[in-house]
Amino acid sequence: MRSYRPDGPAILFLCLGNICRSPLAEAAARVAFANAGISATLDSAGTGDWHVGRPPDRRAQAEARRRGTDISDLRGRQLATEDFYRYDLILAADANNLREARALAPPDATARLRLMLDLVPGRRGESVTDPYYGADDGFAETWADVSAVAAALVAERSSG
Repeated sequence: MRSYRPDGPAILFLCLGNICRSPLAEAAARVAFANAGISATLDSAGTGDWHVGRPPDRRAQAEARRRGTDISDLRGRQLATEDFYRYDLILAADANNLREARALAPPDATARLRLMLDLVPGRRGESVTDPYYGADDGFAETWADVSAVAAALVAERSSG
């Protein structure tokens, strides 16, 4: 069931609604991989279905723009069974989303499942800042978290 990809890693970023943390993680990774000249398949999804088909939160879009990237064309989608075969790595924003993904994973799934911040030294087990119910400056904190994840992914690909 694995999809063909010409080259590079395939990584899915996962949060609850796919309108804040995971689209920002996808954006940060797109920037980091492009700057490093590394080809990759990058996407984001949510464990919930509340925002399917909707663009990222306006505050997430504003933060991405401040960082030089546009995420207005992204649309929320829910984690699907085929994602466990389509991607090499599914990175969850927090332990609850990781638990949900593990519960949905087919027994023969080929994707590895991890927490995003487990890739960042000294951040193992931590959750990416969830800015949804907070002030606008929480989106900058989220960007800092996901940028650190993106940098770790690029460093991992560059060294190995």
